[in-house]
Amino acid sequence: MEKTNTIKKLIIIPAFNEADSLCTLVREIERVSPDYDYIIINDGSSDDTVKVCEQNGLNVITLPVNLGIGGAMQTGYLYAKQRQYDIAIQLDGDGQHDPAYLDTLIEPVISGQADFCIGSRFIDKKGFQSTVMRRSGIMFLVFFIKLVSGMEVLDATSGFRAANKDVINAFCEYYPYDYPEPETICVLLKKGYKVKEIPVQMRERSAGVSSIRFLKSAYYMVKVTLAILISGIRK
Repeated sequence: MEKTNTIKKLIIIPAFNEADSLCTLVREIERVSPDYDYIIINDGSSDDTVKVCEQNGLNVITLPVNLGIGGAMQTGYLYAKQRQYDIAIQLDGDGQHDPAYLDTLIEPVISGQADFCIGSRFIDKKGFQSTVMRRSGIMFLVFFIKLVSGMEVLDATSGFRAANKDVINAFCEYYPYDYPEPETICVLLKKGYKVKEIPVQMRERSAGVSSIRFLKSAYYMVKVTLAILISGIRK
């Protein structure tokens, strides 16, 4: 692949009720990574997300209803494909993902080591590590992903990830609707794509709330586990 500064790179920022963090995040991206384009996918927010984006001139697509993270991300991948981006990076709108790691995240994709690269907080175990309960749930998902794919992915729920053109095209065709991060890993591995993890440090969210809240935890684990198992037997 050509030199980094000639590669078209798009940051996809899915956002649901994160008006308080978006402007700060975009200004940080513009400061530390000015050679990256970005698009905010406003997933039917009920707060001031639209107003904040309009008042501050932020690049945004507003979905008329809340589609969930899967629908928001697939919208971003379709945008990336239509505009012929070479790499698409998911970076959550709540401030957890540090834009300073963008170049590190895409390096394995640029060098051809990976088609899809995941920023993992659990390799070096530095920075914000999430709650004990959530880490336990992630370990459970790690086991099932390894069971069906043969690869151990330590941070299976990380939303900090970079995809090359082939993966962008694949995600435009199919992207899981609900809680997609673990399932997409299995789908890509089963299709023969090269997936790699690299260490990053994450931050506590500066705004918004997690889509995986306590009352939804049991549903999340059952749904995602079944999705992983199904993706393991699907051709």
